[in-house]
Amino acid sequence: MENRKTRFLPAKCNLFPLSVVLLIVALFCGGCVERQLTINTQPQEALVVLNDEEIGTSPVTVSFNWYGDYNVRISKPGYETLKTHRKLKGPWYDKFPFDFFAQLIIPKRIVDSYEWTFKLEEKKQISREQLINNAEELKNRLR
Repeated sequence: MENRKTRFLPAKCNLFPLSVVLLIVALFCGGCVERQLTINTQPQEALVVLNDEEIGTSPVTVSFNWYGDYNVRISKPGYETLKTHRKLKGPWYDKFPFDFFAQLIIPKRIVDSYEWTFKLEEKKQISREQLINNAEELKNRLR
């Protein structure tokens, strides 16, 4: 009489495929990092352009994929256009080799958020006479 256990399971059970499957499941069950940047301006409702891409009016929050330098341009009627750059420095757990292990060890979602605030200067209105004087001065320099 044949034993049913020997028919379905081999006498020597190889644990390697099982450990590979468990490792893959552990990788996919690990946490993830969500990166967010919020840009505020004073006054609010200014148009924000980040790395030549319009992202909206302030206050605005955008997701980002990398750390480093970002070109920022902010404009609003009646205010001077602000052109600058800022640097986003990554946290310690986002550097090699910690980045791999941090996402495996911490099973929940990590939100890495930054906030930048910019103050816009009011546009200075120059008088008609000053504008004409500036034009005359420029004309004389070009001769």
